[in-house]
Amino acid sequence: MIINYFLRKLTRCAKYKKMIKNENKLRVRYGETDQMGYVYYGNYAQYFEVGRVEWLRSLGVSYKSLEESGIMLPVLNLNVNYLKPAKYDDLLTIVTILKKKPLIKIEFDFEIFNEKKELLTTGFTSLVFIDIVKNKPTKAPEALLEKIYNHFN
Repeated sequence: MIINYFLRKLTRCAKYKKMIKNENKLRVRYGETDQMGYVYYGNYAQYFEVGRVEWLRSLGVSYKSLEESGIMLPVLNLNVNYLKPAKYDDLLTIVTILKKKPLIKIEFDFEIFNEKKELLTTGFTSLVFIDIVKNKPTKAPEALLEKIYNHFN
């Protein structure tokens, strides 16, 4: 079990060597917790959204600008692995990693750490680029692809 954990960590480091990664801090608010003082499980999807939005913003792109240009990004898939609970008033670090170069879909991996640098949660989301007018999948916008590809080369 411990060996598998370290093998995954080594693989993850090599795999993401050239990937675009972004980190954001977020403090757990009282309203996000349950009666035990733990973050309610449904809130992790919102934490991942914060990570995605800020990841895009770090490239100089906003969700708003994508929508204004006629592109939506609905979530196709969401997976969360709860390892340890986040608690009220914890300062979380949300690490968002582009999984691979996007075409019609864009995929992110997530890691959430507490202030002690303990890994609390991992996750994955895939989203699809949708043409708002046609309401059909479309290729990722060229301007976004250029910014992403510059990081890979």
